[in-house]
Amino acid sequence: MQNKLQELTDKLYNEGLSKGKQEAEQMKANAKNEAAQIIAKAKEEAEEILKRAQNEAAELKSKTENDIKMASAQVFTAVKQQIESAIVAKTLKPVKEAASEAEFIKSIITSIVSAFNPSSADSVALDVILPADKKADLDAFAKEKLSALCSAGLDVQFSKNVSGGFKIGPKGEGYMISFTDKDFENIIAEYLRPKTRELLFG
Repeated sequence: MQNKLQELTDKLYNEGLSKGKQEAEQMKANAKNEAAQIIAKAKEEAEEILKRAQNEAAELKSKTENDIKMASAQVFTAVKQQIESAIVAKTLKPVKEAASEAEFIKSIITSIVSAFNPSSADSVALDVILPADKKADLDAFAKEKLSALCSAGLDVQFSKNVSGGFKIGPKGEGYMISFTDKDFENIIAEYLRPKTRELLFG
């Protein structure tokens, strides 16, 4: 009886132990599988993150390079324009000074008034606007010399809006031809700018 009880106990123990071992092995296998799946998924996610990061880095690098190229081109263009403007402004300084000199104005305006008033019946009355700050130098000249040249009549005004040079036009026609210092500067600058650009930058 004792032997049978021992055998039964041993049998139950062995069966329990065997079953426990099997379950443990199964749990171990399941855990390995789960761990392998977790590792595989983690690797996949890591690769995806790395790939995304590489793409973003490449895009950022490309954008940065393009921004730098654009900024460099803009700076280069701006510097070129500043150099060009500085040289043109320096060159135009004597033009501005000459256009503001009374003798220069007298010389040019005499030629133009003469052209408007040929020695024939086709002469026209004129309106002339001169710089206000040159009135002391040009008033007598306008009244005597210019009036003598313009047989059809001449109306001379002095304006603060004209800093150098003058404006002239047929009386009552509603338009004036401008020969101010700014006009001379613009005409010469139009010629100088491309020449200066070509000389400096090829």
